[in-house]
Amino acid sequence: MGMDPQALAAQAGLADNPAMMEHVLGQIRALVSQSAGEDVNWKLAHDVARGVAAQGGDPTVSGATAALHRQAVSRAELWLDAVTDFDPTRLEPRVWSRAEWVEATLPTWRTLAGPVAVSVSHALSGLLEGADDLPETGGLDPSALLRSVAPTVCGMHMGQAAGEMAREAFGATDLGIPLLAEPRVVLIPKAITEFADGLDIDEDAVRTFLALREAAHVRLFAAAPWLPGQLHTLIERYSQAITIDLEALEEAVRDAGMGDPARLQKALNRGIFASQHTDEQKATLESIETLLALVEGWVDDVTMRAAAAHLPDVGALREMMRRRRAAGGPAEDTFANLLSLELRPRRMRDASAMWAALHSRLGAEGRDGVWSHPDLLPTSEELAAWQAWVGAYVTRGEGDEVDRELERLLGSDDG
Repeated sequence: MGMDPQALAAQAGLADNPAMMEHVLGQIRALVSQSAGEDVNWKLAHDVARGVAAQGGDPTVSGATAALHRQAVSRAELWLDAVTDFDPTRLEPRVWSRAEWVEATLPTWRTLAGPVAVSVSHALSGLLEGADDLPETGGLDPSALLRSVAPTVCGMHMGQAAGEMAREAFGATDLGIPLLAEPRVVLIPKAITEFADGLDIDEDAVRTFLALREAAHVRLFAAAPWLPGQLHTLIERYSQAITIDLEALEEAVRDAGMGDPARLQKALNRGIFASQHTDEQKATLESIETLLALVEGWVDDVTMRAAAAHLPDVGALREMMRRRRAAGGPAEDTFANLLSLELRPRRMRDASAMWAALHSRLGAEGRDGVWSHPDLLPTSEELAAWQAWVGAYVTRGEGDEVDRELERLLGSDDG
């Protein structure tokens, strides 16, 4: 595999230090042991994610900082009460460091991205199994070391992705999909402060605006309990059908070199997935994009209504978040590299206008009633012509109301 621990030790000046050499070999043995029987080294993924998240500092959240962010959540919940009948979650809000975010969200990452990571690992293992003339490895079993490469590389890849997302996340719903098993409001002070530093807007206003968006997402996911499962199912279905471009993977392995797992891990970002989607994948992808647009559009409309009377800069903040979601930041890019899936709600502006029109015609209760069942939501084609859909939905609702009134009258004793 191009790696000789004895030669590396000599280059590093460890040849005359048996204890240090044994420590290095012990670390390699531990890595091989961790990967034994695993398609992906999830323990390594966890450790890498924690390391990436901590780059540049990840201090424990102080009591004063936590109290400041909980106050922002309390304000957000109070303002949301005035614009939606969806109740706040009963779970206490959390104010986390990036490391705590990793610990809480990694199980969901494993569920959503695990099928792709396993597919990549199997494909990579198949390429590496053909390696001949393995060098001496300082007493380590060459075949065991070879078998550990693919799980190690994929574990590093998963950890890198989760760690980079942890550095960008304001809460647990930034991508429009819930990353926690239960609906809970979460804020990450470090990310919020860094985001606010680049704006000419008071940090408290930025904090409250982001708390509004997070709390609105959580209310929606709690009020429509079918929604998180639907999103997760669609993403899992899409990821399970992803196929690997073996020629692209082989080229990446050849260029990176089999002896450097870190370079191999980076090479996985170079388009190793098949570029052609099946018809089923195309339909699933369209469903994901439409559902994300509807979620983000609803959050956008509700947040704007809740903040309008309180935050003078809400228009600028709203436009900034719209552009961030449309263009895709590091978090979206990471997910695209990991799953070949762009979580960018392309029709978010249309969806926001649609929810605003529904509110104008039916009020908050009528608008939010659309979330009572997935069959009530518009399809991708209907969202593209949302004005016609709104008119038909309102007319249908009025007709249903007339039918219910007639049924009540005809079924009465006086009828």
